[in-house]
Amino acid sequence: MKIVQWIKTHRYCLTGLYLFVFLAGFFMLQNFGPEPRWIVYSVIDGWIPFNEWFVFLYFLWYFWVPFFMFYFMIREKRAYMELCLVMFAGATICLLIYLIWPNGLMLREEIGSETMCAEIIRFLRNIDPPRNVCPSIHVSSTVAIHLAVCHSEAFGKKRKIRALSLAVTVGISLSTVFIKQHSVIDVFWGWLLSLGLDMLLIYSVNRAGKKFKIGVEEFFG
Repeated sequence: MKIVQWIKTHRYCLTGLYLFVFLAGFFMLQNFGPEPRWIVYSVIDGWIPFNEWFVFLYFLWYFWVPFFMFYFMIREKRAYMELCLVMFAGATICLLIYLIWPNGLMLREEIGSETMCAEIIRFLRNIDPPRNVCPSIHVSSTVAIHLAVCHSEAFGKKRKIRALSLAVTVGISLSTVFIKQHSVIDVFWGWLLSLGLDMLLIYSVNRAGKKFKIGVEEFFG
């Protein structure tokens, strides 16, 4: 009952329910959407060796993103709403791109080793086919979290936390290409998408006469 009462007095938290709308749309596209007609590839992808150990950084995403979403939901309303706007808007744009420009990958090769990491990646590949990859939602949502950390009242002025957040964001981005879940092109557009939406948000807030600031030095903290 305390949870229900808390939700009644913090109705903004219901914004997070859009996650289920996005997931429904994503799984519909994955299972019933158009087949990939464009294969995403960069010559840089051929230079990047497969490294199964990066799977740990890849799966860190499943803890990192929910942790900060719940933290901001409970502690910082403004940061939470801005995070939801950037992350969910980015995810929705990705779905529209996948629908209009169905794309996929041909980077995955047979994994020869029998290590635990190799088994995890085989499992991941079974449940996540190489389609609807550009821009990378895995990357864009991670960047959105980092931007929220930089804007946060609790973390924005703490250089070590911002540096840690940036390191994790870069690590998760690298993991997607080292385990061949994404092309570097997917990663580039994932970063650009969240950065662009964040800049648009800043511009809109400033136009509304509210104080909100982030610079290159703050971001790379």
